[in-house]
Amino acid sequence: MARTRRTSARDDRSDLLAGIAERASRDAHGVPADLIGEYVTDLDEVSATRESFGADRLRVRHDVGSRAAERGIPLRGVIDLHLSATWLAWPLLTGVRGAGDADAVRAAGEAVLRAADAAVMAVTEGYEKAQRWSVRQEESFRREFVDDLLDGRNLGRLAERAERFGLRLAGSNVVAVVRAAEPVVDGGEVARAVEASLHLRLDSRDVLVTTKSDLLVCVVPGTMVAVIDEFVRQVTGALGAGAAWSVGVGRAQSGPGGVVRSFEQARYAVDIAGRLELPGRQHRAEDLLVYQVLLRDSAALADLVSVVLEPLRGARGGEQPLLDTLSAYFACGQVATACARELHVGVRTVTYRLHRVKELTGYSVDDPSQALSLHVAVLGAKLLGLPADAEQAP
Repeated sequence: MARTRRTSARDDRSDLLAGIAERASRDAHGVPADLIGEYVTDLDEVSATRESFGADRLRVRHDVGSRAAERGIPLRGVIDLHLSATWLAWPLLTGVRGAGDADAVRAAGEAVLRAADAAVMAVTEGYEKAQRWSVRQEESFRREFVDDLLDGRNLGRLAERAERFGLRLAGSNVVAVVRAAEPVVDGGEVARAVEASLHLRLDSRDVLVTTKSDLLVCVVPGTMVAVIDEFVRQVTGALGAGAAWSVGVGRAQSGPGGVVRSFEQARYAVDIAGRLELPGRQHRAEDLLVYQVLLRDSAALADLVSVVLEPLRGARGGEQPLLDTLSAYFACGQVATACARELHVGVRTVTYRLHRVKELTGYSVDDPSQALSLHVAVLGAKLLGLPADAEQAP
């Protein structure tokens, strides 16, 4: 009869302990009770034996934290669930109910608190580890998507994947790229600062800020072209107005392959601007189409450079002052006084050098057709990266 009463008492206590998970779930504002698992019965054993949780039980709590992260349950909620279960179970624990004096209660309390602390730490570690893995996995997916988007690979699935990152590839998109003296790396300070500031100001997921080949890249819908100006302002804040950097802007292009076309145009624009040392920071591909035409026959362009400019090699003092004068003269709209100011020389020096160019090459800046040949030859040398005495295209 006594054995029956003891068995009944254990069953009653087990039922009470079993109900603690549901009560803790309500106290933790609905965090799923199944995350408690055997935690309460493990605490009950600790209260009686005064022994800490072993590695196996802590591993279970670690896995609970991982599962909670995967299910999107806030960490504070999971911790609240465990702490609620701890204080709700406390008066029902074997080591507490069976304590004969205050010292025994204190010893049980210390053991239970140590176990609860270890359990919460294991839950937190598992949760954070799962989150780090999720972040790394998301970054990997994003990097793969960006590479495919800007390289034009896997176009068939791009539109579907783009929705995950807030892009709509069915319409038109415009790409801007920034080239700086120091490469802009993925996840670096500059890229993070520009992305965070831009998204904070726009409150829109339709804009993608990323990196590619040491360039900072911004993809915006064709209906939001004005965002490019805000992008440039944020880049100015991140890199500084005095730093050496420039922006290339592609034309609006439609469809999944439109982004890569606009990206290539933007990269071309910033590259050409660098070769020709064009003034200003922002360079639009549509304004540089004439240079694209020139480069379509690089062999003929190299021949022109050689024929027109090679005679300058015989100039006293070298060819470079004459080339610099020609370049500045055409850049200043063929105005000698403006050219002189640009070069920090006198007007007579400019006119003398232009006269020497005519004597050496036979081409005069006063003759429209000859001036065009000189202008294209000077531009061609810069575009092709050729010295004035180049004889053939690379």
